[in-house]
Amino acid sequence: MSVIALLVLAVVVFYFAFPKTSASIVNSGSNLLTSLLEKLGAAAPPGKPPRAVGEQKASFTMIDGSVKVKKKSSNSWVNAAYDVPLEKGDVVQTGAEGMAKIVFADLTNYTVKPDSLIVVEENSTNAEQQTRVAVEVTTGTVDLSTATYSHGSKSEVIMAGSKASLAPESTAQVRNDPRSDSHEILLQKGAGEVTRNGEVVSLSNFEKVSFKSDSAQMVKDREIGPPTLIDPSNMMPIFSSGGASAVRFTWTPIDGVKGYHVRIAKNPYFTQLVMEKNVAGPELQMTGVPEGAYYWSVQSIDPRGKESIESERNRFTVIPKSTEAGLSLELEPFVQHGRIIEVRGKTDATARVMVNGGEVPVIGGDGRFLFFTPPLPNGENVITVTAQNSRGGVSTQTKKVVIQ
Repeated sequence: MSVIALLVLAVVVFYFAFPKTSASIVNSGSNLLTSLLEKLGAAAPPGKPPRAVGEQKASFTMIDGSVKVKKKSSNSWVNAAYDVPLEKGDVVQTGAEGMAKIVFADLTNYTVKPDSLIVVEENSTNAEQQTRVAVEVTTGTVDLSTATYSHGSKSEVIMAGSKASLAPESTAQVRNDPRSDSHEILLQKGAGEVTRNGEVVSLSNFEKVSFKSDSAQMVKDREIGPPTLIDPSNMMPIFSSGGASAVRFTWTPIDGVKGYHVRIAKNPYFTQLVMEKNVAGPELQMTGVPEGAYYWSVQSIDPRGKESIESERNRFTVIPKSTEAGLSLELEPFVQHGRIIEVRGKTDATARVMVNGGEVPVIGGDGRFLFFTPPLPNGENVITVTAQNSRGGVSTQTKKVVIQ
């Protein structure tokens, strides 16, 4: 007992004589103990901070052409920008040659096509980390894709008195044309329900619901799907040594169709068509393609002559071959956030950077860039990063990631 008392007295004296040293020793011991407990499983390492509760903000990840925003607190329209957040009540409008892509709190993304207008009706997170996203498509066409969200979360689309609720990992196209009184929702993948005037219609892959304002009931149909574009892949450079090049287009065949409708244009809105042709098989050869950027898309044609929705609109560029257009591309180690990969790197400040076909919206003045991939499926995935400048310089790096 005397020895213990002397030790306690010595510790007390040391603490008051050297307070900083004592605090450092205590902190080191605490950190060591915590580390040991974590390794033994007795204590869990600190997790990621939860998403903020309450109203959330959406953001633009792609802006092309004329895109306007009207904030709920203002009566005037402003040009859309990557640093302009979208909140509940805000309105987004695209012009005849305008497109925008918007990502919400639950990682649902909306691609707003030309001549469209949408309203953000809801974008919030509750204390249980359940999200609620609702968007009204007032007019035009919108493509949307939901991510993997927690049980109890909702992702909804409102249109002409109807409401569509989509399951996680679903994609759909919404068309609302008040002038012709045509309203339809096509589910391309996943599952969903459309509710209108007490009627509920369930949808699965390539099923469509359509109605008119005075229709008592909705009409459900099954659509043929579009092919998947293969070559040229999105953002693929095609090098030309003589000012023009031959380009071979290929896509996946679709069973039960009589042909395909191929369109190639100079802009993503397809208002400047270079070629439009119906072909019987899943390929097309085009010669004498001048230098420049092009977009292409394919639709399936069923035996009745009805066309499917459009495939993806892939972009390719015919550029002069150059041996003096070297382009640096440096990638930092990828950071994984669940099923999302954070890609950071550095290249020429004037270059354009694509990650798996998605364009990096902002390149810093020093050439640094940041990009978050969409949620990736489980298993092995390939991340391809491509930088391209106006002098014909192209640099590509490919890395594999595993999602478990």
